[in-house]
Amino acid sequence: MSATIQDKKGVILIVDDTPINIQILSKTLSKEYDVRIATNGKKALEIANAEDKPDLILLDVMMPEMDGYEVCKELKENTLTADIPVIFVSAKSEVEDEAKGFSLGGVDYIAKPFHLVIVKARVQTHLRLRKQAKLLEEYAFLDPLTQISNRRKFDAQLGVEWGRAIRSKTPISLCMVDIDYFKLYNDALGHGEGDVCLQQVATTIHKHSARGGELAARYGGEEFMIMLPNCDAQEAYQSAKNIRQAVESLEMPHPSSSVSPFVSVSVGCASVYPSESAISVKEFIKLTDDALYRAKESGRNRVAT
Repeated sequence: MSATIQDKKGVILIVDDTPINIQILSKTLSKEYDVRIATNGKKALEIANAEDKPDLILLDVMMPEMDGYEVCKELKENTLTADIPVIFVSAKSEVEDEAKGFSLGGVDYIAKPFHLVIVKARVQTHLRLRKQAKLLEEYAFLDPLTQISNRRKFDAQLGVEWGRAIRSKTPISLCMVDIDYFKLYNDALGHGEGDVCLQQVATTIHKHSARGGELAARYGGEEFMIMLPNCDAQEAYQSAKNIRQAVESLEMPHPSSSVSPFVSVSVGCASVYPSESAISVKEFIKLTDDALYRAKESGRNRVAT
């Protein structure tokens, strides 16, 4: 995953209501970066909130209707855009103007008329810092053994997707996956083989949870969680069935299992429309945990809702 961040072309959003400024900056920066353009604050916020967010924003201060300071304030108040670095570009170069920009969360301030060599150097510096921050965040959200997301990442992303589902009035589903008789597997084959088993199961779950927005995470021990935004109960059930079958198809021998000669999993699924439901995220996870309990109580190596 880190290689993706390292290799990804930086995305820069240029916000300016003066065509000549946009033309000069775009022509200079598009040779090395993916450049996007907005000529007003409203459009800038729209682009910043898109799924493929910019890595850096060059923001003009003096614009009609919504000036750069207002745009920056809204960006920093929104948890989805708060960490995007903002460089102010402005003809207002008094100390008070620069201080205001920094107080609102800007990371740099370039005075007009700007020198392109300075602009390029500062853009390069802040994009490098941005990449380093993303890498650190990625490692913090990664389970070291299985190399998929950890519980911390899952909890953070579930909160984001829960809010999105409320706003868009769409369903969200969870699947909790538990490796059947994993303690017995460890006892019979040793913890080294147990680690290999966890890695294989995690890779399989991750591969079958690769649609846009879906997230597979190691939740703890031999338990995994799969989050499926914009996915109803029927779709979640089918996805869980596919994962159960895929894990058993790995044909990893399990000498101590009473439900299969191979490593198998039990899966519990729950689906809700958060906008129509009074339950909390915590209660939603409990529904999924209860479904997993039913899958285990009814014989394991199966899916329950």
